[in-house]
Amino acid sequence: MSDGTVEMAQTASYYYWGKDPTFTLGTAIPFGLNYRQQNAWFYYGNGNTLLNEFFTTQGLYGLPAGNTGAQMGGWFRKEINTVDDLKGLKFRIGGIGGNILERLGVVTQQIAGSDIYPALEKGTIDPAEWVGPYDDLKLGFYKVAKYYYYPGWWEGGPVVHIFVGLDKWNRLPKPYQAILTAACRAANADMIANYDYKNPGALRQHVANGAQLRPFSREILSACFDAANAAYAEVSAANPTFKKIYEDQVAFRKESFLWLQLSEYTYDTFMMVQQRSGKL
Repeated sequence: MSDGTVEMAQTASYYYWGKDPTFTLGTAIPFGLNYRQQNAWFYYGNGNTLLNEFFTTQGLYGLPAGNTGAQMGGWFRKEINTVDDLKGLKFRIGGIGGNILERLGVVTQQIAGSDIYPALEKGTIDPAEWVGPYDDLKLGFYKVAKYYYYPGWWEGGPVVHIFVGLDKWNRLPKPYQAILTAACRAANADMIANYDYKNPGALRQHVANGAQLRPFSREILSACFDAANAAYAEVSAANPTFKKIYEDQVAFRKESFLWLQLSEYTYDTFMMVQQRSGKL
C-alpha cells in the first residue's frame, strides 16, 4: 500500500511486526488491553495519535475499524498443565505471541488458516490458535484436537484497522475524511457486538461436539507474562518508537484496571455466580 498499488485495505497491523515491532501495538500485544480499554486508549487517550505518528512514517493513515474481543487460547491435542508441558510443542501461532512462547520452549509454526485442520489431523502441529468460538466452529477443530484452552492472552482485544495510503488520505476532502472516520467507528462497534452475540452459542456447540474447555494454569500464565515483559524490555531498548507508544499504553492499562476491578469485574463476577447457580 505504501507504494501506491493499493489505496485502502482492512487488516491487522501486527501481521507486519517482523518489519517493525511497533506495528504490533496497533493491534494487540500479549497481556495488553482488552477491547474496551483499546477503544478508550485509541479514541480518548493517545493511542490513535501515537500510532498514526508511526503509521505515517510507513506511508499510511490508520483508523480502528473492528475488534474481536479477547480470543481463545487454541486447540490442543493433549492437556497442558505446567510450563514444562509447553516445551517442544509445535504450535501454530504467529507474531510476537509466538516469539514469547518460543522463550518457553515452544516451536512456533506459521501456516495459513486453511492448512490448520489437516496439520492438526496429521500431527504436523500439536496445538493451533485461530480466533474464538464462532470462527473456530466453521473450521471444525474439535474433530482433531479436543482440548480448547483459554484465554488467548496474546490477543486480549485485537484491533482491526482500515489503512489508507497517506497520500490518498491527505488528498481526500475533509468531509470525506470525516465520513470514513465515522464509518470505521461504526464498524468497530458492530464487530464486537457481532462476536459477543454469536460466541456464546458457538461455545455451547463446541462442547456439545465433544470439545473440552481448559483454562491455562496460573503457572503458565505467570511464566508467559514474565516472558512478555522481558521481550518488551528488549524491544524497547532497541526501538525508541515502540518504547514511546508501549510506555503510554502501559500507563493507561495500569489506571484502567484500577477502575475496572471496582466496576465491571465486581458486577460481572457477581452475575456469573448467579448464572452458575441457575438463578439467571
